[in-house]
Amino acid sequence: MSKPVFVDTSVLLHSVDDRDISKRDQARRWIAACWQQRCGRLSQQVLNEFYLQARQRFPSAVAAGDARAEIRRYQNWRPWATDHTTAETAWAIESRYGLGFWDALVISSALQLGCSSVLTDALPHLELIDGVRILNPFLVGPDVLDTPPP
Repeated sequence: MSKPVFVDTSVLLHSVDDRDISKRDQARRWIAACWQQRCGRLSQQVLNEFYLQARQRFPSAVAAGDARAEIRRYQNWRPWATDHTTAETAWAIESRYGLGFWDALVISSALQLGCSSVLTDALPHLELIDGVRILNPFLVGPDVLDTPPP
């Protein structure tokens, strides 16, 4: 098993977005690798955002039942629930790195879960934030999971 990797909302959304087949397929490759290597992690925040945004962006393509089924499936990754420690850490990351709160909360959740990487296209690729490496899934493939951070 690879070290845990935190999967952000944008990756889940791209995996169901048929408007950009290339990104959809790459997001699906990453998610499949996370399942196969049993290294995928996420948070309740990510799942809630996924549900809301999927229903708003793709109301006909992603039925409510389909979005709920996806969320139920990701319960196997034991999503992190935000607690006081997670919020405190997020506030510190927000201040130290100048991130928006929701991005800082993703990094904080990843830290709480022991993740070495966060898979997202919302933050700068290869940036290291409190020891967590940011990976843009559309710039690198899942094989990078076997490569230690610089």
